[in-house]
Amino acid sequence: MVNLIIPTIAIGLLWAIMALGVYITYRVLDIADLTVEGSFPMGAAIAATLLVAGCGPVTSLLAAFVLGSLSGVATGLLHTKMKIPALLAGILTMIALYSVNLRIMGKANIPLLGVDTTFTIARDMTGLNSGECTLIVGLIATIIIGVLMYWFFGTEIGAAVRATGFNQQMIRAQGVNTDNTIILGLLLSNGLVAVSGALVAQSNGFADVGMGVGTIVIGLASVIIGEVLFGTRNFMNCLISVVLGSVVYRIVIATVLALGMPPNDLKLFTAVLVAIALAMPLIKSKLVGRKVA
Repeated sequence: MVNLIIPTIAIGLLWAIMALGVYITYRVLDIADLTVEGSFPMGAAIAATLLVAGCGPVTSLLAAFVLGSLSGVATGLLHTKMKIPALLAGILTMIALYSVNLRIMGKANIPLLGVDTTFTIARDMTGLNSGECTLIVGLIATIIIGVLMYWFFGTEIGAAVRATGFNQQMIRAQGVNTDNTIILGLLLSNGLVAVSGALVAQSNGFADVGMGVGTIVIGLASVIIGEVLFGTRNFMNCLISVVLGSVVYRIVIATVLALGMPPNDLKLFTAVLVAIALAMPLIKSKLVGRKVA
């Protein structure tokens, strides 16, 4: 059982970085951004290409963040400057990124066998097995990113981004350019998603152009499950809830697979799980109403 739990938690932490990126758009900006389905494999594609070319893991992660951020900027410009609805802008960028990712990789799949990655270096340094190294790297990366997010959104510009999602008219009346704050939020979101994609690719040992399919649903599942189970009392609690939600989601997936669910049904199961989680506030209100009555 331990051999199953440790790798599951480790993978949950790597995907938690993606979930934090989704949280920025979905909860902070109140935007449904589908760019993540293109920026996630973009991070994987960039990291794998650079690692195979001999670049270090840190360089590959930084490059993934930068180019992932640019994909968020593209969506932001389509939405704010060309007045395209946010959902459609994300779809357009996602479609464009499929071709961009193929250009970056040169083919549909890049294996990382025999290539030094973040996890192989950590394994050589610590002598731990792959699952334990993934857990340590994922925990360190998640803590660093969580702390930086908490610090940034506590600054004046970070507070402006949060206020933009809460009430654009109010923050615009304070002299803030909401176009810039929306673009900044999308930039940070997709940069984090790309970093997650780069880490997941290194953990899996390959990068694939189709690995972003369903990313937004997984991110939403992590955000919503975390909020339902662990609450949203303050911003720090929200960030922790998202991370724990990602871990819980991965544990649920591992459990249903261990119980015999066909892997082909995972997308359907995830969709049903997200639908139930989204309906939880309504279900709770109905139950409370019946108890009061």
